[in-house]
Amino acid sequence: MEQKKRYICLFVENEIGVLARISGLFSSKSYNMDSLSVGETEDPTVSRMTISLTSDDRTFEQIKKQLNRSVEVIKVVDYTDIPIHMKELMFIKIGSCSEKDKAEIFRIAQVFGVSVRDYSKTTVLLECIQTEDRNKELIALMSEMFVNRIEVVRGGGVAIEAVSIAER
Repeated sequence: MEQKKRYICLFVENEIGVLARISGLFSSKSYNMDSLSVGETEDPTVSRMTISLTSDDRTFEQIKKQLNRSVEVIKVVDYTDIPIHMKELMFIKIGSCSEKDKAEIFRIAQVFGVSVRDYSKTTVLLECIQTEDRNKELIALMSEMFVNRIEVVRGGGVAIEAVSIAER
């Protein structure tokens, strides 16, 4: 069966242990999450989880059914085939930089639309708020240009449904 990138949004009760139970459901069934982001919503009693994973159709349907059966889950929304806005936070630190390296990093940051958050004589820190794919492209470029000199920190993606045709 074909493996496909998928996104799920869960609205869950904002209580101690809910994250552990949801992630435990994934691990007990040997399902793998690519990323997980959790945050309180406009309602402090509800948290929103954005989960990305790669799976086939049958496994994905099983995951959604099991999540729907979970007591703490208020709502499950499948974002896989609907228009969404999705971003992932990532930091890239490049070390052992010459002045020429720094100039090139600043140019790359401008082209990729990322921010230079901090720098010193020999190190540059970039903040990237892009799609997962765009962040992967930047990692690949930096890894190739600055071999063994980068450190990457990625947060999970967050997503929301698109609201107008123009934004799709």
